[in-house]
Amino acid sequence: METRRGKTYIIALGGNALTRPGDSGTPEEMARQIRHALEGILQILNSEDRLVLTHGNGPQVGNELLRYDAGKSFYNIPPFPLDVAVAATQGFIGYLLERELRNLLQAQPQGREVASLVTLIEVSPSDPAFEKPTKRVGKTYYDINEVKRLIREKNWQFTEEIKQNKKGWRRVVPSPEPLQVVNEAALKKLLDTGFMLITGGGGGVPVELRNGKWRGVEAVIDKDAASALLAATLEAEEFIILTDVDFVYENYGQPGQKALEILTLNQIEQYISHGIFGAGNMLPKIKAAANFVQRTGQTALITELEGLKTGRGTRIIKN
Repeated sequence: METRRGKTYIIALGGNALTRPGDSGTPEEMARQIRHALEGILQILNSEDRLVLTHGNGPQVGNELLRYDAGKSFYNIPPFPLDVAVAATQGFIGYLLERELRNLLQAQPQGREVASLVTLIEVSPSDPAFEKPTKRVGKTYYDINEVKRLIREKNWQFTEEIKQNKKGWRRVVPSPEPLQVVNEAALKKLLDTGFMLITGGGGGVPVELRNGKWRGVEAVIDKDAASALLAATLEAEEFIILTDVDFVYENYGQPGQKALEILTLNQIEQYISHGIFGAGNMLPKIKAAANFVQRTGQTALITELEGLKTGRGTRIIKN
């Protein structure tokens, strides 16, 4: 096949690209949101540009875990381990993205192919994240009796939190650093021959290599960290993280909040040391963008969909 040339865009879709507040998470709702996001993304591409889409899957993995629990209770169906649940959501979200992208591409004169791949990401068994799980997954709240049972039966770990004046426990799992894209060669070959790719969903399926064999890991990789690794691995010129705000803000949500249009790596280091960015939302995105910039010397962009179309957003640069 003829090799296509152009900019390579790695675009990480946030959860709001799949499910909006108030949605129930049906496939029909997700397809509608996906179509809207893809229409905006295609507007910024030239005919020879190459596109790789990654996506989140947090709510969808939570729903899968609930389905497994219900299946065990009523039909004696064995639950899937977390790595298989991540793979399952990669599959059906990837299908929806590919279907809607194919539908939109039909209206374009140039022929482009699309491929959605379940992506394996290597993690280290000695990663310190395994000693201190922090990533919340699954059911929103467990009561104390459920917590005791699940610790006894499954050795799960939990964190206690208060939200909207309710106290409960959330399951937490390790979130190790992504080290390597296992199916890197396949991704590069498809990208070089003109395929638009959907890959790395939910941070990829975490696997580790032990005694020469790959095995799944009960963990969740941060989606933006995995996307940054993919962007560096595939030598992207543009790494874009789409979220629900148009800029990264200093003092976000407080009087005098300030949009940060440009952030250097040195500035990011200073902001992080002062705890400026929220650990549960913006901080992982900024760290991922900074990691990509540090590794490649390219720039990264954090913005919302409308900002992408109009050129707004926070640009992360090396100096």
